[in-house]
Amino acid sequence: MSSIIQQPKGSYLIRGGAVITVDRAVGTLPKADVLVRDGRIEKVADGITAEGVEVIDASDMIVMPGLIDTHYHMWSTLGRNFVSDGGYEYFQAKWATAALYDADDFYRSVRLGLAELANSGVTTVHNWSHNNRSPAHVDAELRAHQGSGLRARYAMGHIDKMPVDQVNRYEDLPRVREEWFADSSRLQGLVHLGVNLRGAIQSNVEVFYEEMETMLKLGLPVAIHASQAAPNSDDAADYERRGFLGPNFLFCHYITATDSDREAMARTGTPLSFATLSELRLGETGDARRALLKMREAGISVSLSSDASSLVPPNMLENMRVTWNMGVPWQGTDTAHLAPIGLSEIIEMATINGAKALGLGDVTGSLTPGKQADIILIRANDLNTAPMANIETTVVMGATAANVDTVMVDGRILKRSGKLVDCDVAEVVEQAKRSAMRIRTTAGGILAPQCPGCAGNAVFRATAC
Repeated sequence: MSSIIQQPKGSYLIRGGAVITVDRAVGTLPKADVLVRDGRIEKVADGITAEGVEVIDASDMIVMPGLIDTHYHMWSTLGRNFVSDGGYEYFQAKWATAALYDADDFYRSVRLGLAELANSGVTTVHNWSHNNRSPAHVDAELRAHQGSGLRARYAMGHIDKMPVDQVNRYEDLPRVREEWFADSSRLQGLVHLGVNLRGAIQSNVEVFYEEMETMLKLGLPVAIHASQAAPNSDDAADYERRGFLGPNFLFCHYITATDSDREAMARTGTPLSFATLSELRLGETGDARRALLKMREAGISVSLSSDASSLVPPNMLENMRVTWNMGVPWQGTDTAHLAPIGLSEIIEMATINGAKALGLGDVTGSLTPGKQADIILIRANDLNTAPMANIETTVVMGATAANVDTVMVDGRILKRSGKLVDCDVAEVVEQAKRSAMRIRTTAGGILAPQCPGCAGNAVFRATAC
């Protein structure tokens, strides 16, 4: 994928598609054109004429902003199938393997994840890197971003299983800021820097406070995991008093949030990343559906995310579909009086809300003239999307990655006619397979590779082969 970012930003006239602008002043247009020049959206209207542009025929397609995933642990993408029925759920598989990834594994894993995201219509991702093992590992991830063409926030974090009473000093942060982000052209202006802190559920409260005070002084955007299960380790009202909350602070999960927590988030404009499938799988206390509806009722901006590929697939179209199906009030509960979540709301969660959560609301997330051209085209004439009636319904209820025809980021085409551009998919997959095989073999036990004689055996060891 290294040549994508060397391409010039193109000028295109995307003609004759059904256009979901996600701009409330414009809405959804049954048929319109989108004009792109030098990486920016210049005009959205029917019957545009322009010279010196490549015409893209969007007949029988839906044109919309690229999807935005606000929480994805990309270092472990190649471990997506390490989870099993033999006792290795997500956390057990992560703990057993996190220390075995070398820098090359990180590069291969992030590159695999970025290619998959581009293929499925995601144009911006929050790479929540919570296993920063060394400077070489950080550089490897950023090299993968450098060649991907996707927009991103790279959020530096800690080493997996860092002691809860140890403050993360982020010793490598000054170097990373200087070498990778001081000159925005190194990452083509597509990637910005943030941090993820362990928060009160993965470190002592005092440690979290100290780390958070440091980041406030540095002015970097912060993201933390909040509780998916009891007890509720976070106190958003206390965080508000300490000056932690605001648009530059991103909560993920927070299934156990109380009314007081939600009120503090709403007052401060603090966004939420809702990892739909992860909330359903790991939300051991409380109800993910109620949590979603109550966040929405409180007026909190909710975006959608994948979490970890080794837990759930990074499939934003599936996240949209499942979230829409979850967004229904329960009779006999404190959600009964609420309205169901609508299709257009779900699309906003997957686009403009994600952009705002990552500080990119003026850059991407809607097809508004002046914004960068992060655009996807979805075929509406395929077996699973035809015949199109309601445009938003076709996206939320029908579309899959296989229907994503074209992906454009910053005016550069990453996917065309259903195929990734300048990406050797076979090579990306092969390199990921090599790393995964080495990690599983080193881990041994239930994670060790199966031989034909072990097939069907739920529990096996490398020595059995």
